[in-house]
Amino acid sequence: MANVEIDGVNSKVYTDQVDPKTGTTLTLGTSGDTVSIPSGVTITNSGTDGGGFGITSSSFLPTANPLIINGDMAVAQRGTSVTGSTTVGYTTVDRMQMQIGSIGTYTQIQETLTSGAAYEAGFSKAFRIDCTTADASPANTDYLLLNYQIEGQDVQMFKKGTSSAETYTLAFWVKSNKTGTAQVNVRDDNNRMCSPTYTISSADTWEHKVLNIPADTTGTIDDDNSAGMQLQFWLDAGSNYTGGTAPTAWETKAPTDEAANNLSLADSTSNDWAITGIQFEVGTYTSSTLPPFRHESYGDNLQRCSRYYQRAQAASDAYKHFGLYFCAVDSGGTSYGTAAIPLVTTMRAIPTLGTTGSVSDYEVVSANTGRACTTLSVDTGIDDGTINGLFYINAYTGTGITGGNAGALRAGNTADAFIALDAEL
Repeated sequence: MANVEIDGVNSKVYTDQVDPKTGTTLTLGTSGDTVSIPSGVTITNSGTDGGGFGITSSSFLPTANPLIINGDMAVAQRGTSVTGSTTVGYTTVDRMQMQIGSIGTYTQIQETLTSGAAYEAGFSKAFRIDCTTADASPANTDYLLLNYQIEGQDVQMFKKGTSSAETYTLAFWVKSNKTGTAQVNVRDDNNRMCSPTYTISSADTWEHKVLNIPADTTGTIDDDNSAGMQLQFWLDAGSNYTGGTAPTAWETKAPTDEAANNLSLADSTSNDWAITGIQFEVGTYTSSTLPPFRHESYGDNLQRCSRYYQRAQAASDAYKHFGLYFCAVDSGGTSYGTAAIPLVTTMRAIPTLGTTGSVSDYEVVSANTGRACTTLSVDTGIDDGTINGLFYINAYTGTGITGGNAGALRAGNTADAFIALDAEL
């Protein structure tokens, strides 16, 4: 045991290198053990392939948040199911935007998993779409895809557009009643894309896909809070998008290449497609070397989703208070004021306001009296709401408010009212 120091019994071993006694495999611990890496420890890469660990020092960060927010589909602030989807929008699972262009009608669901390979891998939720009105002959401009957008400042580690550009690995679990090959377009803010493909081999079976994307020394991504990169899972399209070939190298986006491979998901009301466990990594990996999915607590996941969307819901509680209200009366006697809504976290940008039902479903309560609102709008004169923890909403009630009084903005006698703040990409 040359060059080895042992400090105490069953305590610490000091050495500069540990090699396997035989072969090339080194095992740390046994099944059920926990191998701890203390906070502050830096793991360096001693080789171009990750020093034999199948990882690189830039991508293996034991305490780092995953790049894909809500990749396990656990958070669905807007609801767990919506029917009749025909347009572009975020409707159920946070950060998952369906883009539907005149190509049938769909139900979007946050699916609860109780069995299957994805469930056994640690995923209890998935995002699923079901075709409810088919379009077996889409027009040339029709399209259907799931779009995930990432801020430019969050993908700088890929060093895109530089001589040191990194490769990418995209992995996910997918299930569909349809088998066949589809593509994922990785797009940047320079209108460039690369499109790895995956094949669903068995119907109605969870399969894990690991896709490699080459480095790109062209097209530096803006270091800001706008959409710097998009992951587009194409599911169906018209001829404007299907006449080309999925590019295996980065290219300037060509429309006919965007859905050269797709599942024709719109051709029957029997069709569905589901996904979970999305991860996006720096470096080139295989299914055996891919870093483990970094599961977050629900609270941490919700906090990161709230950068893009926050929602206060009356739920079963009528007259729920949303925020403090400062009363005023203009020269014509009209009652108005500003409500300060506390933010869960700093948002990506100044959010837009979302409500439900009619404006009269919301009230201003002051001096122990509630008065129905006549208008609600964002106070555009106060633009620091994403910094100081408050977001401001102007609310008018017509008459009855005493200027200078304090009050609250609340739901009326309804369980459906909500205040939503939307700063999605």
